[in-house]
Amino acid sequence: MQDFGLDNYRELPAAQQPTWADAGVLESVRNQLGALPPLVFAGEVDTLRTRLAQAARGEAFLLQGGDCAETFVDATADRIRNRIKTVLQMAVVLMYGSSLPVIKMGRMAGQFAKPRSSDFETREGVTLPAYRGDAVNSYEFTEEARKNDAMRLLQAYNTSSSTLNLIRAFTTGGFADLREVHAWNRGFTDNPANKKYESIAGDIDRAMRFMEACGVDSAELRATEFFVSHEGLLFDYERPLTRIDSRTLFPYVTSSHFIWIGERTRQLDGAHVDFFSRVRNPLGVKLGPTSSVDDVLRLIDKLDPEREPGRLTLISRMGAGKIRDELPKLVEAVRDSGASPLWITDPMHGNGITTANGYKSRRFDDVMDEVQGFFEVHRDLGTHPGGLHVELTGDDVAECLGGSEQIDEATLEQRYESVCDPRLNHMQSLELAFLVAEQLVETARRKIDS
Repeated sequence: MQDFGLDNYRELPAAQQPTWADAGVLESVRNQLGALPPLVFAGEVDTLRTRLAQAARGEAFLLQGGDCAETFVDATADRIRNRIKTVLQMAVVLMYGSSLPVIKMGRMAGQFAKPRSSDFETREGVTLPAYRGDAVNSYEFTEEARKNDAMRLLQAYNTSSSTLNLIRAFTTGGFADLREVHAWNRGFTDNPANKKYESIAGDIDRAMRFMEACGVDSAELRATEFFVSHEGLLFDYERPLTRIDSRTLFPYVTSSHFIWIGERTRQLDGAHVDFFSRVRNPLGVKLGPTSSVDDVLRLIDKLDPEREPGRLTLISRMGAGKIRDELPKLVEAVRDSGASPLWITDPMHGNGITTANGYKSRRFDDVMDEVQGFFEVHRDLGTHPGGLHVELTGDDVAECLGGSEQIDEATLEQRYESVCDPRLNHMQSLELAFLVAEQLVETARRKIDS
């Protein structure tokens, strides 16, 4: 069998890897993970790559959303359902507004590890290892909780498996039926975003009744494709779950359909870029405001040397104040190089603030402004703004300031739940979907005019 060099990463600098408390336990866990069934299948991964190629050509749009960091305790049926419901509602708004197919992808079933700016955290004179996500340690600020325990990798696998089972049940078992769009809104409070959504749902209902009267009963209306993704971070998790597919004879990371490489781990000579360059999954790379043209072009050469449609997604996370200055040079250089990756925007990570009362937050207006800037840049350069990557929850939390609910700092104290970064709540997510739909319509109009 061909040697794909999957273990070459061991000889390279690997950023953001935890120091595990017990090497013997780690070895046992890696062996167990290596013997467990795949979480996703190569055929599903190949289907996603085809869909992303359509988005890169301007024939579809990618909606990627979910928790900043999943937690084991929140992997409940209600919370998973609410996240799926929010993504489905956003997708309906986008499809209705743009007449484009929407690829639905969750930051779910594997987003249990997070990079950190420091290995340690100090509170009131006490210093402990940083929280690196539930796959590594626990959020509670105690010495025992912050121990980097490799057994948690098995719990991450098991929780991802149960989450995927529920996702597949919801999206193929009738919950995602377009004839149920009104039902997705039940239980949420009255809000302008909900009223606009209800209007769209009414139009869809009329269209459904018309098609039924015509004898149309398509399976595509009763179920939907739903893919999962997470940041590829921990080699002690990703490598054991990388398998050679018996059909294609190529390696696939079977922990997720889509893997992205983060801003902190995209070093060209680093382990993450090397390892993921060798697998068949579609890949994403986060690009912050310090990304250079040379960085991006060399990343393309490394991760997508064959220029394969759907292989590579570039995720800009510049910040509202920088996107209009920093993104154009990257998009223009990539366009002129002949490469055609999918460009999507992450309007969350570049807009972080700390409020006066000590909460990590984001201003909803900044998120909206970065999305608008992303579309403006692509319209000016004649390239396709192909997707949206957001941290969101389907629950009624208050973590990002503003929106039609006018969330303020005092509200954060009452409804803040995230253990990591702030997320858009259900209402804010719907509001953002309407903005993106408007931008897609404007992009299509300008193409026609030109």
